[in-house]
Order: sequence, then structure tokens, then C-alpha cells
Amino acid sequence: MNRYLVERLQPFGTTIFAEMSALAVETGAINLGQGFPDSDGPDLVKQAAVDAIRAGHNQYPPGIGVPELRTAIRAHQQRFYGLDYDAGAEILVTAGATEAIAAALLALCSPGDEVVTFEPYYDSYAACIAMAGATRRVVTLRAPDYSFEPDELRAAITPRTRLVLLNSPHNPTGKVFTRAELALVADLAREHDLLVVTDEVYEHLVYDGEHVPMATLPGMRDRTVTIGSGGKTFAFTGWKVGWACASPELVIAVKTAKQFLTYVSSGPFQYAIAVGLQLPDSYFVQFRDEMLEKRNRLCAGLTDAGFDVLRPQGTYFATVDIRSHGETDGLAFCRSLPRRCGVVAVPSVVFYDDVEAGAPLVRFACCKRTEVLDEACTRLKSLAK
Repeated sequence: MNRYLVERLQPFGTTIFAEMSALAVETGAINLGQGFPDSDGPDLVKQAAVDAIRAGHNQYPPGIGVPELRTAIRAHQQRFYGLDYDAGAEILVTAGATEAIAAALLALCSPGDEVVTFEPYYDSYAACIAMAGATRRVVTLRAPDYSFEPDELRAAITPRTRLVLLNSPHNPTGKVFTRAELALVADLAREHDLLVVTDEVYEHLVYDGEHVPMATLPGMRDRTVTIGSGGKTFAFTGWKVGWACASPELVIAVKTAKQFLTYVSSGPFQYAIAVGLQLPDSYFVQFRDEMLEKRNRLCAGLTDAGFDVLRPQGTYFATVDIRSHGETDGLAFCRSLPRRCGVVAVPSVVFYDDVEAGAPLVRFACCKRTEVLDEACTRLKSLAK
């Protein structure tokens, strides 16, 4: 326990990603833990960043984001989902999706409010809810299909509930919420006058099913904050360019918190992501198809290595149940794995309040070069010997 850290943040020390990535460096292991690609995205987008730097776009950008990017985000939402946002009043550029989530929770939640979310959840959700002084109430997605009980969702909503925090396609499970599941969330949001914050950063990585933005459902556009990011779609995760789309009043609220976090960020990279969002449909199809091939390759390799694989419908990740290897403690398994066979993964239990549900699950990232995936799976096969 850190005697200087406030009580509500005591549960949040070094993230599991920092721990596992450090272990990868220490042991020289293949890092399939953290979800970042090991090769760059489109040269056209990269060149646009260079051009922006050379053109002098290196000082503070506008607080809400450069007009070129906000216009491109508007066109993207229209093009793929038929959603029409005002580029000047309904779009806010952020330092990645993580800041957008943090700013939304800080702006929209008061101490004592409750936030309903689904577990396993991306670890920053719990930390951001805590920083807002709110309380999380979780609904568990149950393996192997990661469905949830509608009555559990209904029971999670109380008079103190302020909003629902939803992630689809879902990290870490790879679940893509169905239209019926999203409609249930929407019905409850309207019934209880709740806001919905949706993390949709993997929107272009759906392999099975369809991505349905919450804001497209009846009555939901004006009570939903939709969060997106260029990092995952264009393989430039280090640029940290994200955004939030919502009604003017909600954007003003989120901006009020955001401006005192980073103020602004990623100046020249905003111009580059604007170029990326205007790429033809063929880019997004090819991007999805290439990652689908990697998903299939990793899942096949993990199966060949003796794991029970929970096949993802989307995202960068695949989860395995290590009970197929006679083990039950995912955290201990991941901490020992680099020295046992030279591979790093992430224990899913860190994404759960229900430790029993998450304990035997381990997440691997498929967003690596095929030769890296193949070598990792070859190493993992040695566990069975």
C-alpha cells in the first residue's frame, strides 16, 4: 500500500501491461500480451504525418481538434453508419480513446453515482470510474460464448446508476454484441434515463457478426457518447488520436474535463489520421481480412498447442482456457510463461471482479507479423511436452 495514494486508487498499481511488457524485455520473450502491432500502418498515413510536421503543424492544435480531422470523423460516421454529427459542435478529438473515456466519466459522474459495465473490462475502466468517485457495478460475460443474463443487467441498475459503459467489439474477449443485446441496453437506458458511453475502437475489426453503434438505435443518439480511435484501425497506436461524438451538450461536458487533462495533443498526427479516415473502402476491407487471417492463424496455433480456444468475433485478441493444460491460475501461468517457453500473454483475471470466472483465462494478441505468431505458437507447443 502506498501511504500517499488516495484510498479509491489503492487497488490500481502498475498495469498488467507494463508488468508483462517489462517481463518480455527482461526475458527476450515474444510479446503477445499488449495489443499493439509490430509493424506500421499505411505509408500514405505515415507520410501525411511527416508532411504535417514539415508544414509547421507543431504547436497547440485547437482544443476540440483540427478542423480537418473533425470533418473526416464526421464523414466517417456518415459513410459507415449513417450517423450525422456536426463537426464543430458534436465531435471532440482526444489523446486516444483512453482519455475520451476518462474525460467522459469525470465529466458525467458525481461521487456516489454508479456505472454499469460488463466484465471482463479493459483495466482503465475501473480506474477511471474510481477517479470519478463513482462505483462500478458489473455484469459478467460468461465463457465460452460471452453471453450475459438480461436479468443480471436489469438487477445491476439502481436509482444511483448514472450511465452504462459499453465496449463492442469487446476487449479482452473479442465479443461483438448483437443487435438484440444492444437493444436491451438501449431499452434500459431510455427506461431509467441513463447515459451510455460506448468504446468502439475496434469497430473495423469484426470477423463474425456486425458492428452496430449504440447511437444508431432508436432514441439513443442524444444520450450516447461514442468513442473511437485511429490507433487500432491504422496501426499507429503511439500517436494517441481518439475522439468522442455526441450531442452538443454532452460534448461540452466531456470537453470541460478533457481540457484540464491534456488540453490538446498529437497535433501533426491529427492531420494524418484525417487522411486515414478518408481511405477507400478497400483499405478497411483489406485491414479486416488481414487481421482475420492472423486471428485464424493464432487460434489454430493455440489449438495445436493444446489450449481450449475461445474464438473471438473481433478485435486484436484471442482468449484461451488454461485448464486444458491442467492449470487454473492465469496470473501465475503468465508470470512463468516467458521463462518456460519464451512467450508473454496477459492473465484475464485482472479484467474481472469475479476472480473465479477470470482465473483460468489468458489473452493473446494476434496483431503481430505472421512469422512472429507462428514462432510463438511453436514455442507454446513445448508446454505439452
